[in-house]
Amino acid sequence: MNDSFRVEPAAELKLARRHSRRANLFERDLVMSATKSALLMLNPLKMLRNPVMFVTEVGALLTTLVTAQAIVTGQAVWGYFLAVTVILWLTVLFANFAEALAEARGKAQTATLRRTRQHTVARRLRDQRIEEVPSEVLKEGDVVIVRAGELIPNDGEVIAGAATVDESAITGESAPVIREAGGDRSGVTGGTRVLSDEIHVRISAGAGESFLDRMIALVEGAVRQKTPNELALTVTLAGLTFAFLLVTVSLYPIGLYFDVELDVPTLIALLVCLIPTTIGALLAAIGLAGMDRALATNVLAKSGKAVELAGDIDTLLLDKTGTITVGNRQATACHPLPGVDQPVLLKAALLASYGDETPEGRSIVTLVQQQLGAAAPPEPVGAAMLAFSAQTRLSGLDTPEGQKYRTGASDAIRKFVAEQGGVPPATLQAAVDGVARQGSTPVVVAEDQRVLGVIALSDVLKVGISDRLARLRAMGLRIVMVTGDNPLTAEAISREAGVDDFIAEATPVDKLAYIRAEQRKGRLIAMMGDGTNDAPALAQADIGVAMNSGTQAAKEAGNMVDLDSDPTKLIEVIEIGKQLLITRGALTTFSIANDVAKYFAIVPAMFMLAMPQLAALNIMGLTSPQSAILSALVFNAIIIPLLIPIALRGVHYRPAGADKLLQKNLLIYGVGGIIAPFAGIKLIDITITLLGFA
Repeated sequence: MNDSFRVEPAAELKLARRHSRRANLFERDLVMSATKSALLMLNPLKMLRNPVMFVTEVGALLTTLVTAQAIVTGQAVWGYFLAVTVILWLTVLFANFAEALAEARGKAQTATLRRTRQHTVARRLRDQRIEEVPSEVLKEGDVVIVRAGELIPNDGEVIAGAATVDESAITGESAPVIREAGGDRSGVTGGTRVLSDEIHVRISAGAGESFLDRMIALVEGAVRQKTPNELALTVTLAGLTFAFLLVTVSLYPIGLYFDVELDVPTLIALLVCLIPTTIGALLAAIGLAGMDRALATNVLAKSGKAVELAGDIDTLLLDKTGTITVGNRQATACHPLPGVDQPVLLKAALLASYGDETPEGRSIVTLVQQQLGAAAPPEPVGAAMLAFSAQTRLSGLDTPEGQKYRTGASDAIRKFVAEQGGVPPATLQAAVDGVARQGSTPVVVAEDQRVLGVIALSDVLKVGISDRLARLRAMGLRIVMVTGDNPLTAEAISREAGVDDFIAEATPVDKLAYIRAEQRKGRLIAMMGDGTNDAPALAQADIGVAMNSGTQAAKEAGNMVDLDSDPTKLIEVIEIGKQLLITRGALTTFSIANDVAKYFAIVPAMFMLAMPQLAALNIMGLTSPQSAILSALVFNAIIIPLLIPIALRGVHYRPAGADKLLQKNLLIYGVGGIIAPFAGIKLIDITITLLGFA
């Protein structure tokens, strides 16, 4: 084989997903698998899940018995009975086929995911010893060492070290990512490969319990449950079916009163045509297809309810760092206070940051070294380093000569200077506010009891984030940014990103309280985050989307996991949710509108001979009572497979108001649901007559 056409394993999943989105819905392998499943699903115990189709199957069974009796006794109408029986069974099979095809597409998509589940040997750290064990025996809490070139044996969290990781087997993206301990980028997924360095990973899931395993089981339908809307619609359809069943049963004594003896196959044909078989047949397929589309966008939804509920979201909370902005802030400018020379500020900032191992601290060192060049002072020998901590909110260095250099938050530096016997200058607050108003985080630099200036740490918005957020707002969502930054910084970032509101200096309790307050107002809230501090809010929100790159606590708390760690992925999820709602509503409208045409086809045909006045209702001019009933029944059966592409791909969604969407659906699927059967039933009637079947 020509090597130029070889697909690398890293890109295999991405190509497979592209193919699954573009491929023909009725590929041979999928059709064969779905057909076999459709036959197996004829089991009445399985059909009970769908009341509409269960009634149809019972009707098909009764007509089968009546037809068999007619054939044995030599009744002249056995051919008509046989035709009704065949069409009824086809109706049931077409309904099963729609659901089976949706399941088959999900299984085909997960085939590539299964190939990423490689069994490997893990180096487990136990009692200060390293032992090699199969990945299948790892348990939650085990610590393993993974080195460059090795696969991560199972889901977990980095507790020591930092490394670049190739996650293309999961996300389909070839660019490696950095995973490191102690931050919001510590989560790792089993089956991904470490490209550099060495990390210690605490395993968070046992064999068969990883997110990838759950994804495979979920998409294959193993743990799928009906959503509240789907349950409500099922109850409604069951109610309509029961009502039409009573109507159909009452027609038999009415027919006897008018000297019209209605046979069982005709009554069952009427019942099947009047009950909402179209939506009943496609209901399960719509739900399965929605979860399949979510996976196609690299979103693992832990339940079908989460996908559908996304279509009704009112408010979206976005964590700033790592979600709206590109994770770590970078030092971009140094602002000396009046009377302080720039080189003095730069040298003090460099010395104070030598002991700061955070990404922000490293960025200060890089910036100052670039600006000072050869004049940059080296790290003093014998100096005492003070590492940055969340408690002190500063870092620094003490020289052997007794000089103290510090960088940190404004209030922390003020406290330090006061402890050294100094007084912060009045110009400090203006410098801090000026940096904050520009959307940057101010870091103050001090030497002993003297404040020297302010360094700006800037948040960089993710590429295209403003446009993506504008799309969310066009869908009617209110977007709120949550951040631990001060109000001035938060306001600048929110203005640049284009969000509606912000919550500054937010703690986990603040986020949780905000979500609960909004929910008490009847609003549905979506929350996106990646850190352990986001976990309570993710769990409380109606939709909690955790970044796959985030901590294990965040991923466990959310009901969705974005495998691409893309903060605006919720756009696709919301569109899928709205597609589910719109598709279900559109096909329900079409199904009920169909009954109008089928009523004008069958009811006049049943009583026209005994009551010639009803001929006026035969507005379609159908040939005979038998051809009218067969035509309506055939149309009722074939419309199901014709609508399968719409059920699986979903009705096209564009951001618009609910009133406009309702008008559009009523026009297309309501009016269309009336016109299409009139034309279809008439064409089928002409065909049946020409072929001599009636």
